Amino acid sequence: MTTTSSHTQPRTRQVGLPWSALLALGTAVFITSLTETLPAGVLPEMSASLRASSGATGQAVTVYAAGTALTAIPLAKATASVPRKPLLLGAMAVFLVANTLTAAAPGYIVLLAGRFLAGVAAGLAWAILAGYARRIAPPRLEGRAIAVAMTDILVALSLGVPAGTLIGEQAGWRAAFGAVSLVTLAVIGLISVSVPGVGQPVIEQVDSDHVDVAPESAKSTVRQTLAVPGVAAIMATVAAFVLGHTIIYAYIAPYLQHAELGSVTDAVLLVFGAACLVSIWCVGRYVDRRLRTLVIATAVLFTLAAAALAVTTTHTIVWRAAVHWGLGWRGAPTLLQTADGQAGMRRSTAAADTARAVLVTFWNAAMALGRIIGGLLLQSSGVTAVAVLAAALGAVSLLIAAVARHHAFPNTQATP
Repeated sequence: MTTTSSHTQPRTRQVGLPWSALLALGTAVFITSLTETLPAGVLPEMSASLRASSGATGQAVTVYAAGTALTAIPLAKATASVPRKPLLLGAMAVFLVANTLTAAAPGYIVLLAGRFLAGVAAGLAWAILAGYARRIAPPRLEGRAIAVAMTDILVALSLGVPAGTLIGEQAGWRAAFGAVSLVTLAVIGLISVSVPGVGQPVIEQVDSDHVDVAPESAKSTVRQTLAVPGVAAIMATVAAFVLGHTIIYAYIAPYLQHAELGSVTDAVLLVFGAACLVSIWCVGRYVDRRLRTLVIATAVLFTLAAAALAVTTTHTIVWRAAVHWGLGWRGAPTLLQTADGQAGMRRSTAAADTARAVLVTFWNAAMALGRIIGGLLLQSSGVTAVAVLAAALGAVSLLIAAVARHHAFPNTQATP
């Protein structure tokens, strides 16, 4: 919804993807993804500095996820009438404060408080970012816009964490979090300059100025949003797919040791990452035309990969499974968020925003639960059982996607 300073409609001309704005949003995605996983790379230094055990310090990741999962929906509802651009800038400002607090934490409790606050800010930002990318994109390119914005998840995991780990090793873990704060400050400036207010179409403004206003103020509860055709099926797919992935990914190192590939764990993950890049490219190119086909393909690829890991540790099969897994996994965030926003928009913009908040909650809850279930299963039954459960959950996500063909995962975008 947009208001103008003129009584007449502005003359407009359609353009392509707003690259500078999408890259700014993608950098925000990079920061939130990096902050979530950074403690894994500097855990020993953090433990020694704070005089806490590795297990206790490792809860810094869990607390972050909890902050996101517990507050994404309430904050999305509470801020439904707030203009999107100021809200995103506010979330990133809180993120800056939280990371700075983490870097300066004098003790364990303050560290956890900083991490929880960062998770809260990330939950709000994640509930905004995909929808923002969708709204500033031209018609029929919304999915591709989301893919561009979400690409920096992979960059954060592939490059950000190793870079943060290197900084931590050379200058200390506090310097690593301080560096993230500096980058966050730059991101705030980039968003301020490059990202238009939501409601402004991706067009060249000729006659009038646009004022950033909130989306439709019609309230949409979680129950009402889940009742929108397709949304519940999408959330069930998210839960099964993310849970299956996390259960095995969190414990891939023990699996590779069991397969006598422990010495090349980094190489296997590199192959996985390369396949992820291909997945992102394919999804970005075809998501707006072949949503259903891509969702089913990703579920098939992941399920086959996990099943292969469950039945054999033959080295050739493991390497191939890493490729298929990467192809099936990394496009999932874009596909599921595109489907989620598309389904929610059938009701209203408010419903779409609530649906994104629900997706963020389901996603983070599945990740946290996956680490717990995978760890318990690993201790009780071994790595093969972990892979079996991952494959079963992949099959569940495939079944849901196959059945929900009309509302959740159509092959062409519905017009809101």
